[in-house]
Amino acid sequence: MEYISLTKDNIDSEHICCAFSDKKCSASYELKKQWLTGEFDNGYVFQRLDERAKVFIEYGPSEKAWVPVTAPNYMMIGCFWVSGKYKRNGHGKALLQEAIEAAKSQGKDGLVTVVGTKKFHFMSDTKWFLRQGFEIRESIPSGFSLISMEFNETSNRPHFNDCVKGGESPEKTGCVVYFSNRCPYSEYHVKKSLVESCEKRGIPLKVIKIETMEQAQSAPTPATIFSLFLNGKFVTTDISVCMDSRFDKIIGKQ
Repeated sequence: MEYISLTKDNIDSEHICCAFSDKKCSASYELKKQWLTGEFDNGYVFQRLDERAKVFIEYGPSEKAWVPVTAPNYMMIGCFWVSGKYKRNGHGKALLQEAIEAAKSQGKDGLVTVVGTKKFHFMSDTKWFLRQGFEIRESIPSGFSLISMEFNETSNRPHFNDCVKGGESPEKTGCVVYFSNRCPYSEYHVKKSLVESCEKRGIPLKVIKIETMEQAQSAPTPATIFSLFLNGKFVTTDISVCMDSRFDKIIGKQ
């Protein structure tokens, strides 16, 4: 099986793995494509299996990453997913190796990414990364860890920006959600499913859409795809919380 990289030239005709068959998220899907198209100019890479499958990796220069992390001269891994029958067939290691080789060819000092200190929904598997040679650099109270793989000795080790180190949102009333078009599910489920779920329960909701790299790098959460807070406390990265059938199960734990 072969892997292909999406570019401005082929993105209109190629799928981007997630939500390609979810008609209700079609508008969100196109917004993710638009986001990718803009980020290609910043050196962003979207590489996937040349199949109709959710097997892909995204990465780019950390200085341009939509994440509140400082990691000069590192490559930041974004979404990284191998699903279903494609698991345990070497795709994860192969895609990671592509990112390693790309980073080394550009003279980077290493790779860096954000994970859950414990496994979080819609985020990469922490234990798997650690088995591949990544090490934990920093962990914060909201349950996120920054991990990296080093190629060179450097004094500029990756670290979280101060805006996330308290682990809370500055908005302290009701539900507050931060999201961006980095995910083709987020726009639809935040603006429709979550709005309906909160209205049904009489819970105040504030929606904060992250629309620029600068906003992302100063956000109170490292999970700028989707993060839900309740009364200022971080709750989840799981977009399914937006849906009425899942809302009480997840929020009820708080």
